[in-house]
Amino acid sequence: MTVLRRAAVPATLLALALVPLAGQEFALDLFTRIMIFGLAALSLDFILGYGGMVSFGHAAYLGIGSYAVGISVALGLTDGFAHLALAAGGSGLAALVIGFVALRTRGTTFIMLTLAFAQMIYFLCESLNQFGGDNGLNIPTHSDFGRWLPLDDPRVLYYVTFAALAVFLLLGRRVVRSRFGLVIRAAKSNERRMAALGFPVFHYQLAAFVIAGTVCGVAGMLLANQTEFLAPAIMHWTRSGEIMMMVILGGRGTLVGPVVGAAIYLLLEQVLSGWTEHWQAVLGPILVAVVLLSRPRTRRALAQRLRRRRIAPAHA
Repeated sequence: MTVLRRAAVPATLLALALVPLAGQEFALDLFTRIMIFGLAALSLDFILGYGGMVSFGHAAYLGIGSYAVGISVALGLTDGFAHLALAAGGSGLAALVIGFVALRTRGTTFIMLTLAFAQMIYFLCESLNQFGGDNGLNIPTHSDFGRWLPLDDPRVLYYVTFAALAVFLLLGRRVVRSRFGLVIRAAKSNERRMAALGFPVFHYQLAAFVIAGTVCGVAGMLLANQTEFLAPAIMHWTRSGEIMMMVILGGRGTLVGPVVGAAIYLLLEQVLSGWTEHWQAVLGPILVAVVLLSRPRTRRALAQRLRRRRIAPAHA
């Protein structure tokens, strides 16, 4: 199992690196989207899987990153490095404010506060009529990183997204194994004990929260460059639920798992939508089953029932 976990990141990155060799534009576009949402799910896993912070408003940072690009282009600013700074900085600042308030609470209150803040940002963007409001805004120009990185080329955008995902995966592994990561993980298990040992748990958790928001903002910037369109719907609470589902599908506390979860979710969405226009009615029960089976208690109960059914005929 340890060997498989060590090989998971290189194997995933190798598989993604080979996608453009297929030469299909549809696959290129789909897997670019998968990596973008995988990056967003990875950032959520950092605080959810390792820190136990169930943020139900994570899509807000995805939206802030996208709006940083869209509004900048609408105002005449096309510099890619400025877009990156605005997306990462704006998302990080929002995470700092939200985390500073929400992390003083626990449980359901924490979940509802993150949701409430995200909805506030959603309705704020919906009210920006000069930038499309509820109808959204077209982005006519990609982020300009110079002639060596023309993001209007789908292959270049793919490999830029791939590079961002690879960097954050490797950095994420380093952070999780560092002293900082150990404190975050220990606080998830027993926060009071860590505080009693003298660790400023709140500050560690707030720093993790800001890191997660910043990374998700970068994913939002990449998403705006891929879709060339933005709308408030990108940060609706349902989108936060989708990102959380990607984390659960791939496995919490794994970093690479959420990337796999994003692939499973978006590929299921693609396949089912091709079969029926009511694909959400099919996807829903599948996700419910996955969530139930992800609980150890449910798996143990199911295994016990299967054993009883096997033993019963033998005695009869």
